[in-house]
Amino acid sequence: MPVRTALLRRIDPAVLQRAAEIIKMLGHPQRLKIVEVLERGAATVSDIQHAVGVSQAVVSQHLARMRGCGIVAAQRDGVNVHYRVVEPKVHHVLNCIRECDA
Repeated sequence: MPVRTALLRRIDPAVLQRAAEIIKMLGHPQRLKIVEVLERGAATVSDIQHAVGVSQAVVSQHLARMRGCGIVAAQRDGVNVHYRVVEPKVHHVLNCIRECDA
């Protein structure tokens, strides 16, 4: 049966590209746990490490990759660096996961 293209909503290719980048970057269980922690508010690497249960080095590597993709941002406060989610689509992805698991 042919697809009725008139019924399909056209999504801007740039939006699709960005969504694919975000989904790809979040396609790791530890990264999903990290953004779930950050969804509650800004946190340091140490805060995230304790919440997620992985080493500081692993958390830092994941944060660096997500920062490079524009998913999280960092703000220095003296010796501490606080990370937070800056990509709104992350909240939608997490909510989608929660809804699918309900």
